[in-house]
Amino acid sequence: MAVEHLSSILSVNASLYNWSDVLILSFYPNRDFGAMFLCFSYRDTSTKLVALSQVLPMKIVPSMTKKALLLANLGSPDEPNTQAVRRYLDQFLMDPLVIQLPWIIRRSIVSLFVLPKRPEHSALAYQSIWTEDGSPLLVYSEKLKSAVQQRLEAQGNDTLVYMAMRYGNPSIESQLLDIAKNKTIKEILFAPLYPHYAESTFTTSVNEVERVIADHQLDLKVIIKPAFYNDQNYIRALVESCAPYIFERATTNDSTRDPDDRDALNNGPHVLFSYHGLPELHLTRADPTGKHCLKTKDCCNTPSTAHNTCYRHQVLETTRLFVESTGLKPEQYSISFQSRLGRAKWLEPSTENKLIELTEKGVRDVVVLCPAFVTDCLETLEEIAIRGKQTFTQAGGRSLRLIPCLNDHPDWVDVVAGWAEA
Repeated sequence: MAVEHLSSILSVNASLYNWSDVLILSFYPNRDFGAMFLCFSYRDTSTKLVALSQVLPMKIVPSMTKKALLLANLGSPDEPNTQAVRRYLDQFLMDPLVIQLPWIIRRSIVSLFVLPKRPEHSALAYQSIWTEDGSPLLVYSEKLKSAVQQRLEAQGNDTLVYMAMRYGNPSIESQLLDIAKNKTIKEILFAPLYPHYAESTFTTSVNEVERVIADHQLDLKVIIKPAFYNDQNYIRALVESCAPYIFERATTNDSTRDPDDRDALNNGPHVLFSYHGLPELHLTRADPTGKHCLKTKDCCNTPSTAHNTCYRHQVLETTRLFVESTGLKPEQYSISFQSRLGRAKWLEPSTENKLIELTEKGVRDVVVLCPAFVTDCLETLEEIAIRGKQTFTQAGGRSLRLIPCLNDHPDWVDVVAGWAEA
């Protein structure tokens, strides 16, 4: 912290003391009062040395200490080829919070049943969505980071924005080490970009931050942004980004649409909320009460502290708030869970089965939104927009449209930038 124009400050009280005899002893910064205390001694007219402490509030240059906003998403392979996908899947699936089994069993499953064949199949899926700039997840994430940085700078906020991936690159470790190189940064807001809590996404990301800081003994204060499934700003951004696909007469910049006018929903497409799936075992293990999740009748609608870590409750709450905001009727939307892996019992119904069921009920047009993902990725662009569409049309449906994730939508950029200002 630097003192500005020391001589001009001292000259203000020149009539009180013989400043030529002043001996400055020390400066003491005081953050609480935003001032610098000056302690000094001076000689009086009888040349007797008199010691005293005089408090002089001094004009100081604002602190150069900055904050960092570290955003984190799940990750993507470096390239859409078998070798890169195998490396990515090995890191991802060997996380004990993803496959929650003892190491030897987890290692056996991954090495014997997943890695021999799945990387080749997944590489083809990645190739179908890969862009000239790389992985869609990384490309959109970088656009979000840049947009948030620009928004903060425009508002006079000097917070620096970083983006990391839990698996793959850029890693959480590499980004934390980059932040630590900037000696002006002492505080980080870590924001995992998962609206809903799950140990396999949110907790593992937080654990990785804690590990890196401990291993490298980084002098950084970290504040964790909690899951934001019911944040009104998130819900509002989600609704605005989906409006052109749900409201028949809406357009992206349609500021004249009356939110209470529900005629635009009539004869519109059926809305399917497709959330990332989760093994039921993950829910019961995350239940702090040990007796609520999937054990109490209508558990997700029965108040409990378990809801703070219950993925199923949180996705249902996101849906409820979205429906409440848009005026969707019960017959106009459905909920499903996608991206299953393995033979464990997962949350029901599956997205694949739900799409087939909708055609059996006479639904011909569907729009699918994936609120668990804030950034388009393999699970949205390939699993839903390509394979999901094939499943639906082959079962008799006419059209399936994927609603893009929030990506770098202006309203979403505002939400994330707002976190740095809170």
